[in-house]
Amino acid sequence: MLNKVRPALGRVLTPVGRTVARTGVSPNAITIIGTAGVLAGALGFFPRGEFFWGVLVITAFVLFDMLDGAVARVTGKISKWGAFLDSTMDRVADAAIFSGVMIGLYRDGQEQLAGVALYCLVAGVVVSYAKARAEGLGYTCNVGIAERAERLIVILVATGLDGLGVPYVLTVALWVLAVLSTVTVGQRFATVRAQALADTETRPAAPAPSPSPKAERPRERPSENASENAARDVRKAARRDGAKRAKGGGGRRKWHVRKLDSASEPRP
Repeated sequence: MLNKVRPALGRVLTPVGRTVARTGVSPNAITIIGTAGVLAGALGFFPRGEFFWGVLVITAFVLFDMLDGAVARVTGKISKWGAFLDSTMDRVADAAIFSGVMIGLYRDGQEQLAGVALYCLVAGVVVSYAKARAEGLGYTCNVGIAERAERLIVILVATGLDGLGVPYVLTVALWVLAVLSTVTVGQRFATVRAQALADTETRPAAPAPSPSPKAERPRERPSENASENAARDVRKAARRDGAKRAKGGGGRRKWHVRKLDSASEPRP
């Protein structure tokens, strides 16, 4: 939802990015320093129950981390490695924030609420992974009512107010985040599924495979064998008939020869 204000935020951060770029700090260095500060604030203050001071430290380094994109645009150092590093460090920072809150609540004896914080951590990872995986497959997945910016604002504001003594604010915020993160996961699943189904319907059907010569030969052989067998049978029958006729004629000739022989013999 807050992605719509990013162009305006970029225009505001560009002058600050020019000032920071003059110091010679690279965008990747800003990303690493910002993540290290978030880790220090989340894991150094939250587990001890010092939520307010932890939020102050985290907020300062989150704002500093937002300058990496502005510095990259000003200096022309936009790269795929920088984008990969920034996205990965964002996941590390989110995990540190929710883990620190979870540990602080568990030590305070609020085991159930600590479990809700753990669920928010896992759901946030799934939300981010679903978008990254969809974009890797060539789909768009810029949907959801609880993206990273919304989740970060809600948890930091609620944790800071809890550190100031406002009751139930952190409990309500964690339950709301759990529900909103679940809805966001469902939205991204539905969006990617719709694109995948549309892609399948528009894809042309694969042509039927043509029969191979090996598959045709068994069908040709029976007909050839049948014609050859028929011709062979005709030849055999002709030979048998010829043999019978020849045999019959030879017998009659022998019979006449015997008659002539017996007639020519002198009588006693």
